[in-house]
Amino acid sequence: MTEQKVITRFPPSPTGFLHLGSVRTALFNFLFARKHGGKFILRLEDTDSERSKTEFAEDILDGLHWLGLEHDNPIIEKQSERGDVYNEYLKRLVSSGHAYISKEEVKEAGQRPEVIRFRNPNKTVSFKDLIRGEVTFDTTELGDFVIAKSMTEPVYHLAVVVDDIESGITHIIRGEDHISNTPRQILIQETLGAPRPTYAHLPLILDADRAKLSKRKHGEKVSLAYYIKQGYIRDGIINYMALLGWNPGTDKEIFKLNDLIKEFDISKVQKSGAIFNPEKLKWMNKQHMEILSPEEKYARLRELFIPREITGELLQKLTPIIFERVSTFGEAKELADAGEFDYAFTDPEYGPENLLWKGKGDIAETHSRLKKTLELIDSLDEKNFTKDAVKTAVWDYASEVGRGEILWPLRYALTGKDRSPDPFVVAELIGKNATVVRIKRAIEKTK
Repeated sequence: MTEQKVITRFPPSPTGFLHLGSVRTALFNFLFARKHGGKFILRLEDTDSERSKTEFAEDILDGLHWLGLEHDNPIIEKQSERGDVYNEYLKRLVSSGHAYISKEEVKEAGQRPEVIRFRNPNKTVSFKDLIRGEVTFDTTELGDFVIAKSMTEPVYHLAVVVDDIESGITHIIRGEDHISNTPRQILIQETLGAPRPTYAHLPLILDADRAKLSKRKHGEKVSLAYYIKQGYIRDGIINYMALLGWNPGTDKEIFKLNDLIKEFDISKVQKSGAIFNPEKLKWMNKQHMEILSPEEKYARLRELFIPREITGELLQKLTPIIFERVSTFGEAKELADAGEFDYAFTDPEYGPENLLWKGKGDIAETHSRLKKTLELIDSLDEKNFTKDAVKTAVWDYASEVGRGEILWPLRYALTGKDRSPDPFVVAELIGKNATVVRIKRAIEKTK
């Protein structure tokens, strides 16, 4: 790595939405390149014309941009546009006798009567994997394998080798499901006289049952787009994906992208499969939400209350109340849409029976207790109307009569909800004037 400039690549096939496994592969290639002052190349392997879709390509590009994994090549190459390049390599291989046009027995519809096969030298191939150590294959069992459907239609094994050669790729970091492809590609590299890249095969991402994370079994929950829609943030996803199969060798868990670039060491990637834990991802996302700047928090939470008018001061007070209950901005939106925070803006609606602690007791007694509570709260200075001040004013009375009997009707008077922050927090949030008005409304309801 000190003798050559590191160049890694991420070559997804646009045959589906950006998979979490692909996100981690792209991330590790990006981190490795940035750690060593190298380049990160992006290209699209779209030779599968039937399954490759523009919408999938756009999803991949948008997802990488959203994650901040920016590539260094100004033009994103597509294999479907490089037929002439592959044709030159195929002619070279055929003319040298290292490949040949094979007449095929057509056994099913759509099968080609002719393909180009690589002439296998039937030798043992060994390579050093940065994660798995020395790996050896006997290529005899591969036979003379197909490298193209025609002189302008290469299959994966040839196209990927040609693209890597032309891009000067020095390190190939990919999932372990590609390890069986490596001997074929090494044979082609050697025949073309190309330098061999350094390989690193990452452990698969597994579910709790140790099954491979796949769209067939897990549906949309394996795609990055799902988590973006659910209101996860970039730093939370990147941090979690980085720790799937890798750790820094310390107890540190919370990293931003620049921290990961500094810390990343591919020798610390584990060999065994990495278990995807949605709850751990959610926890990590919450940690990153907490450390967002006030400006970022304001911008994201402001969106929740459109078209409502909300002041910066009110939103600032509401932020810790929201953050206490959620782990993603998607959860915050669900609560906001369900009216969970409406008490911050409007007087609540409820019946007098809702003011009774545990649905029991006497309305007249509740009326009397609300009047006393109002008296205690109304005596507070408006300029120092904090949750602590409200609690101090009411606490002794609540302890004497019964906290439930005093604090429950106060909570309901302020929020109109069974579940909400404690009434002292709400009182500070809405201010003295609104607090007094709402308690007076509750008193009227209990006459």
